[in-house]
Amino acid sequence: MLKKTEKMSMYFTKWISDLDWRLLFLIIPPLSLLLFLSISSASTNPFSSFAPIQSFILGPATFHNISVNSPNYPALPSDDVLTRNGSPSTLSTWRRRKGELDRSRMAVCLVGGARRFELTGPSIVQRILMEYPNSDLFLHSPMDPNAFKFSLLKKAPRLASVRIFVPTTMPETESQVRVLTAKNSPNGIQGLLQYFNLVEGCLTMIQNYQKQNDFVYDWIVRTRVDGFWNAPLHPKNFIPGQYLVPPGSAYGGLNDRLGIGDLNTSIVALSRLSLIPELDSAGFSQLNSETAFKAQLTTKRVAYQVKRLPFCVVTDRRYGFPPSRYGVPVAALSSAGPLSGAKCRPCTPICRGPCVADVMLGLDKGWSWTNWGNGTLELCDAHDDWEMGWEKTFDRVAGKKLASERKRVRRLTMKQCIDDFKQMQRRTSNWEAPPVEEICRLGARPS
Repeated sequence: MLKKTEKMSMYFTKWISDLDWRLLFLIIPPLSLLLFLSISSASTNPFSSFAPIQSFILGPATFHNISVNSPNYPALPSDDVLTRNGSPSTLSTWRRRKGELDRSRMAVCLVGGARRFELTGPSIVQRILMEYPNSDLFLHSPMDPNAFKFSLLKKAPRLASVRIFVPTTMPETESQVRVLTAKNSPNGIQGLLQYFNLVEGCLTMIQNYQKQNDFVYDWIVRTRVDGFWNAPLHPKNFIPGQYLVPPGSAYGGLNDRLGIGDLNTSIVALSRLSLIPELDSAGFSQLNSETAFKAQLTTKRVAYQVKRLPFCVVTDRRYGFPPSRYGVPVAALSSAGPLSGAKCRPCTPICRGPCVADVMLGLDKGWSWTNWGNGTLELCDAHDDWEMGWEKTFDRVAGKKLASERKRVRRLTMKQCIDDFKQMQRRTSNWEAPPVEEICRLGARPS
């Protein structure tokens, strides 16, 4: 046995001595590296103990899994902490924040005329109201031939108050004439007053509802009837103690096409008419809607934040192309965005990529400019009416669900319209509007 062992040892020693060690040293390191990487990549935790070494070898890229499990969010980090720009962010954090918002009291204030509500309304229902099903809807709108389209709101989870009124000319006070300007307003100072009345009137509706039910809202979301949303409203946009507005379309002040805040900041932001005397006393004059809005917040010392938001304002107006320095760019509805309230329409984009850069770099950044980098914006030539076949363009961009709602409005009969409004009326605590037959008669098809 001893002799056998000595013999094996002799063979092994001879085998070792015969090896080409130079070749061996060339082979072993790559094999070791491949083995190490295969083990490291098999780990589902990108922040395991191997991650720093893996990062050292492969470069400084961030290793994380993007989760798409929740349909309610754009791509968010995985449950593991993902540090981006020095700020930790987790999917579980956003889920927890969403849960807090779902348990809070929230009012959604919807103002404006219903001209293209068959396009915008379903997106508001799906991406704001159904996203926050605890929210109470407050609708404040002028009576016009398109008001019948508000029957789409029968799908809203909760209806608190609806006011559809016949507009009348508003008296213009001396302080209003001093503070406001008719310049660049399609309907002059009167147009500004009508818009301010819509906004502050919605605040009045909310305050009355609070008194009736003996509670106060935690949050108020104020948006426009003509806004098309291409993604859900994210929980990150609810910031205690600060009022949130979109960037761009500032026209010298702040973008006033949407606002989100707690009750106290919202009271200041939505008091568009009643704060004009204070602006007058502070020496402000010749303000448009956006500069008056900024003056309200700064005068009352309300902090605000600017964040991009996934909506655009659908417009029928014509705008020259390419826009001048103070012109208005009109985004294609198919733009990836977020468009933050920029004007838009369904169109075949005439301007993409480098063309967009040429146009947007020529605009005044404090006026009608909007974010356009990284292919997020495509432009329409909006100097004429909407193009033939815009319906197919919209349906393709919006998807089957929203397209079916558009088609439903086009086919809506008087009977269906009346039934829908009566269903809404039964669910609404405060209803102030002309007879539903009158609303439907102006736009619905005969039964």
